[in-house]
Amino acid sequence: MRLTLTVQRFHPEQDQAPHPQEFRLDVARGSTVLDTLIRITHELDSTLSLRYSCRSSICGSCAMDINGSEKLACRTSVRQEYERHGRLAIGPLRHFPVIKDLVVDMAPFWSKIRHVTPWLYAARVPTRRYGLTAQRTIKPDEAQFHDVDACIMCGACVGACTVFEVSRGFLGPAALAKVDRFLSDPREPDESKRDRLSVLQGEHGIWDCTRCNFCVQVCPKDVKPMEAIIRLRRASLDWHLPTSAGARHVTGFAELIESQGRLNEALMPLKVVGRDPRRLLHVFPLGVRMWLKGKVPNPFARRMTGWPAVRGVFQRLRRPLAVK
Repeated sequence: MRLTLTVQRFHPEQDQAPHPQEFRLDVARGSTVLDTLIRITHELDSTLSLRYSCRSSICGSCAMDINGSEKLACRTSVRQEYERHGRLAIGPLRHFPVIKDLVVDMAPFWSKIRHVTPWLYAARVPTRRYGLTAQRTIKPDEAQFHDVDACIMCGACVGACTVFEVSRGFLGPAALAKVDRFLSDPREPDESKRDRLSVLQGEHGIWDCTRCNFCVQVCPKDVKPMEAIIRLRRASLDWHLPTSAGARHVTGFAELIESQGRLNEALMPLKVVGRDPRRLLHVFPLGVRMWLKGKVPNPFARRMTGWPAVRGVFQRLRRPLAVK
C-alpha cells in the first residue's frame, strides 16, 4: 500500500524552527514505523536522522512521538496506526532538546537517573567470611520488584509526563520507579532506604506527580511507573516522613474522614498549610469565600449517621490480621 508519512524535520544549523516534511512510498502490510523510516533514509532522503539499535524492543533507542503518543518505532505497526488514526505523523520525543530531526538529547534524562543514586548502598558494617566480604543473594520469594526492573530506559514515560512538561526539575517517572526498585531490595540497609525517601520529599519529588497515568499508558515494558510512585508515597508515610504539602494532604484527608466521617472542606486547607502564619494568611480569603458559599460545615451540628462504622474501618486497618 502506498502511504504518505509526515516527519518532523529540524537541523539546528539550517532551520530556525522544526517543520513537517511529507514522504510518500509503498509500504508492506507488516512493516513497522522503524522499517519505514530506514527505507526513507535509503531510498528518499539520506539526511533524515534517527536513532535505533536492536530493532527488537530491547534497547529503547527508537522511542519517538508517533501520532501524538510516545512509542517504540520498532514495535509500532504502520498498518495499525493508519487504521486507528488515518495518518502517520512522526516526531521526536517531547520535552527533550532536539539534536537533529528525530534524535533527541538524553542528557536531562540520565541526569535524573544519576540524581537518585541508581545502585545499592553497601552496608555500613559489612559482614566478612574467610577474610572476604560476604555476598548476599536474593531468593525468588524474598523480594517483589513489581516489574520495575524491566525498564529499558527509553524515556517514553518522561516524554508523556504532564508534570515534566511544565516543571523540568521534576525527577520524572523513570527515575522515581528506579528508586522503588532499590527500596524493594532486601539487600539495601534500612537507613539507606530512609535516606532515599527523605531526598524525595521536597520539591520535584514524589509528591509532585499528578497521577495522570500517561506514563503507564506509553510504557512499552508494562513497568507502571505511576504505581511505583504510589508505593514510594506509602513508604514515606510508613517511615513518618510527611513533610511536604502533598503528604500533609493525604494524612489530613484521612484524619478528617476518621474523626468526622466525611471531608470537612473548611479544615482541609489548614491541614495542608500547617502552622505557617504566612500560608495561613494566604488561605484566609479562601476560607471566607467558602463560608459565603456554604462550604463550611456547622461546628455544632451532629455527627453524620454511620460515623462509628467509618471510624471502625480505620481502627480495623490499624490492627494486625489474626493468623489462623
